[in-house]
Amino acid sequence: MKILYFAWLRERVGHAQEQAEPPPEIATVAALIDWLAGRGENYEAAFADRSVIRAAVNQEHAALDTAIGPGDEIAFFPPMTGGMD
Repeated sequence: MKILYFAWLRERVGHAQEQAEPPPEIATVAALIDWLAGRGENYEAAFADRSVIRAAVNQEHAALDTAIGPGDEIAFFPPMTGGMD
């Protein structure tokens, strides 16, 4: 599974992307966040406030209960604001 981190999540985790092999029971975005948060202080800090974290699975916005699998690309990023002038 490829995991991407953007903006302040990247800064807190300490890298922009990684390959990970979570246990088979990690089957949703929320479960992945729980698993990642347990990997160290930097991950715990990055995922401390889930209300400000958005996710995409295979480049499509995804809810926390979205199913994930070993070959997926998961991206985490803060809410996006702004727009066209």
